[in-house]
This record gives sequence, structure tokens and C-alpha cells, in this order.
Amino acid sequence: MKELILQTLCDLRAYALSKNVDATFFYHEEESYLMRFANSAISLNTNEHLIRLEITAYEDRKRASYEMITDLSKLDEMKQGVDIAAEMVKHAQALNYQPTVPAYGETHIDETSYDAALAGIGNEERLGYFNQAVAGLETDEIRLSGIFSCGVNTIAQITTRSEHLQYFKSTDAQISVVLSHSTLKWEVIAEQSAQKKTELNPALLRRDLAFLLERYLHDTPQQLPVGSYDIVFGSAAIAELISIMNYIGFDGGSMKRGFSFIAEDQVGQQVFSDKFNLTDDPTRLETFPFRRDMTGMSREPFPIFEQGIFNSFTWSQDDADEFGATPTGHTVMHNSLVLEGGGREVGTLEELVNLPRENDLLYIPFLHYMNIVNPSKGLITASSRFGALLLKKDGSVAVPYNVRITQSLSDIFGDRLAWLSRTQTVYNTSMSYGARNPTSIVVPAFLQVNALEISHSNSSY
Repeated sequence: MKELILQTLCDLRAYALSKNVDATFFYHEEESYLMRFANSAISLNTNEHLIRLEITAYEDRKRASYEMITDLSKLDEMKQGVDIAAEMVKHAQALNYQPTVPAYGETHIDETSYDAALAGIGNEERLGYFNQAVAGLETDEIRLSGIFSCGVNTIAQITTRSEHLQYFKSTDAQISVVLSHSTLKWEVIAEQSAQKKTELNPALLRRDLAFLLERYLHDTPQQLPVGSYDIVFGSAAIAELISIMNYIGFDGGSMKRGFSFIAEDQVGQQVFSDKFNLTDDPTRLETFPFRRDMTGMSREPFPIFEQGIFNSFTWSQDDADEFGATPTGHTVMHNSLVLEGGGREVGTLEELVNLPRENDLLYIPFLHYMNIVNPSKGLITASSRFGALLLKKDGSVAVPYNVRITQSLSDIFGDRLAWLSRTQTVYNTSMSYGARNPTSIVVPAFLQVNALEISHSNSSY
């Protein structure tokens, strides 16, 4: 199949050259599988195999793209796509900058993120995973929901500027298991990300779900007063906070457009706590990495923050063209972000609950419906969900109703950052809309931030 994909792209390149069309070709193929549960039963079990081809034609400062759903047997149809893109670019408005058309210096084939065993997992194994994750935990009132999403992603590229190609193939799995009380309406969750089959471990999910169930079934629920709290965020919340920084933090194009809370003159300056170290690290296979970007630039670990000092904005080729910057190898479908762990020895929720504490701690594992309030201030808002706990200083535990926080990323990761756990975990942030783009972030299992304000507190679940 790989040879057919590469040959098809070479044939399309030859056709474009014969028509004097300057073009790039982006091939995306996905084999996606989704098993969804609701009310302790399978509510959906589906799969799809899609091939997308994006053809971008260039004419000096003009650029136009045409995307089609196609099949490798339909070469003539793809050639018609070249003709359409060539006609579109004639009528496109010129950009105010000269876009770069990639010319790959060598052919790059990367299948290191592909695992044949995960690619071959079937319905029986997906169902078996869920059965193991919730074994003995369901009752007439405690009901199961969740998803098991997995698939194979193939990307290939060629341009008329070079005969060389790029080819990437990866496998991924994203699992979310939710147990909810049918009358009280509370929910607890456990999640897992996998790049290869051996990373699937339903026993870990069952451990976390069982611990949370024990708390939610027997500890006292309460409405929290609004005000200041020392908050421990779980891995899901941490990953979502880091993910949103992609858009309103260190992206150079966003900064130039006024959509970032980090200013251009803050490069080399202390922005966050000296405990904060964030790297884009394409050597980490669990992040489904690109070792070359879409323009052919080789990608190595790229420190963004070191001890809270902001090292550099990331620049895609197109943003670099527009704003006269130097590209940094970030013309990619996603980064491979890694937030370094700290010194606190805590790796599981049970260990966190058993830690001695001087103050009450609010544990927020998951931030729901996170939104940007003011990108130039780094201000975000979100509510807790899926298993929050109030860890009281006297050693007892209560179950808080959901609360809302509205805080700036500078406050969360600045001087109020108390500690990060040494243990790291992988959290899958993949979206279920559009073309398959498996994405995950490596984060500490927990981190604590002191004196954060709660702006709203629910009076019930």
C-alpha cells in the first residue's frame, strides 16, 4: 500500500509539471474505529476508511487549495483536482507576502509510530478492555459510558519543486471510561492513551475508578464557598491547560496577531515559575510525533520554557513567511509537548489523598468546557468535572459539587505553582472532528497551585 501511495503522488506531480502547475500534494488516509458505550451497553460501534487529498496550487503570491475525498484507484479524478486547483489560483487574491513552496531535499519515510498489533485490534478486544476496566463496579445505579477510539493514520507529501517525498504512519488509541450515578448524577472518569498495544492497561483504569467510586459513594457531598483554594490539578486538567497554550501562548503567528499573552520582548525573560519546563519533543513516540515538519525541516527537542524562562516562539513556515521570522520546524499537525515533572513523590490518586497536608486541598482532575476569556491576558475559564475531591487538612475527604475557575495561565503556572509530581503520564487530547490527528501531551500526574480563586460553586451535582 505504501508503494502505491508514493507512486500515485509521483504520478500527480508529473501531471502537474506537464500542465506547468506549481503545486503541493498532501495525502491523508485514516482507518478509524469507534466503540461507544451508554447506559452500560454498546450504543455505537462503527468504523470508516477515508482518503483525503489536498492540492495547493501556487502562482507567485497567489495560493489556492482544493481538497477531495478520493480513492487510490481514481487517479484521473485526482488529476481533475489538479486542474481545479490550477484554475482556482488564477482567481485568488494575492497575499501580502511570498509563500514558500517546500522542496524536500531527501525522501523521508517514518513508520516508527506504527504498531501492527494496535492496528489489528478488533471488536472483541475493545469490548474485553471495557469489561476489565469496570469489572465488578457496575450496579443498577452505577452505569457505564465511554469510548474506545483507535486507528491508523497515514500522511504522505510531494511537491513539484522536488522529486522527494515524505511519508508518516502511526497508530493510536484513546479510551475514556465514565461511571455515573443514575439518580444523583455524579460522574467519575478514568482515561488512557496508547501508541502501541502493550500500552493498553485496563487494570490501571479500574484502580482509579474503584478508588473514586469508594469516595463518591461514602464521603459527604458539599457546596464549596467561593473564594481562594489551594488546588491540585490532575493530568487531564494539566494537559488541557498546556494544550490551550498552543494557541494563546508561544505560537509566533498568534503573538503577531495579538492573540497571545506572551509579548515579543519576553523572549529570554522569566514568564512562569522556575519549576516550569516545557519542551516540544518529537523523540517521544507516545506523542505521535513528526520527526520532520511538513516543509521537510528536521525536528529535534525544542525547549520552549526552561525553569520558567521563555526561550522562543514556535514558527510555522507560513507564519514565518508572513511576518519575516525564521521557521522553527513547527509546520506540523500537532506539537509533541512534554511538561517536565517535579520533585513531589506522588503517582496515584490514592497516594495524593494520603499525603499529609497543612491546608485543605481541592483536587480537580478534569476541566470541562474550557474557553478563552481574554487571549492577550491568558485568561481562561472552565468548570471542574468527573471526580473532584476536597482533601481536608484533618485527613478527611469530602466530595465537592462542581466549581468554576476563571484564571490566567500566568497565575496558574507562575509564582503560585507549589509543586509538580515526579511521575509523568500521557494524556490524549485528540479531537473527534475532522481528519484523524492523534495528539497527546506528556504531563506530571499532578501539580499544585496555591491561592486560586473559585468564581462559582454549584449547589448540587
